[in-house]
Amino acid sequence: MSGHTENKIVINAPMDLVWDVTNDIENWPRLFSEYASVEILEREGNRTKFRLTMHPDENGTVWSWVSERVVDPGARTVRARRVETGPFQHMDIHWKYGQTPDGVLMHWIQDFAMKPDAPVDDDWMTDNINKNSKVQMALIKEKIEQRARERGTPVSVHSD
Repeated sequence: MSGHTENKIVINAPMDLVWDVTNDIENWPRLFSEYASVEILEREGNRTKFRLTMHPDENGTVWSWVSERVVDPGARTVRARRVETGPFQHMDIHWKYGQTPDGVLMHWIQDFAMKPDAPVDDDWMTDNINKNSKVQMALIKEKIEQRARERGTPVSVHSD
C-alpha cells in the first residue's frame, strides 16, 4: 500500500511571480506556516539539496529532513524527493504550474509510503497531507496575490 495526494489552487497573479515566489526555497519559512527554517546544503544547476525544519508539533517534536528539488523552468514543473526519508519509505513530490484564464493553477502531487515502524500509516498520512496542503496553498495564494497587488500587477477577480 502507498499514499497518493493531489491538491490544486488557482493563484490570481502572473506566472513569473508565482514561479519565483514558490521556488525561492530560502524564503519558505515566510511563505509556509509550517517551516521554521531552511538550510541550503548544495546547489548545482537546477538541483537544490536542502534541510527543512518544521515548527514543533503539538507534542513538542521538531521534524527535520533533507530533500532534493529539481526545477524545470521551461516546463514549469518541479520534481522533489526526500533524501532523508524519516518515517517514509519514500516521498516524491511533483509540482506543476499551468496558466488558466483565472491565473496560475498550482498542482501538487505527492506519492509516498510509510515505513512499517512509522508512528502513522499511509491512510493517516494521506489525510494529513491533504488537510495541510489546503491550508498551505491558501496561505501561499493569499501572500502571492497580496504581492501582486502591491506591485500593481492586475489581479483578476471573478465571482461565481
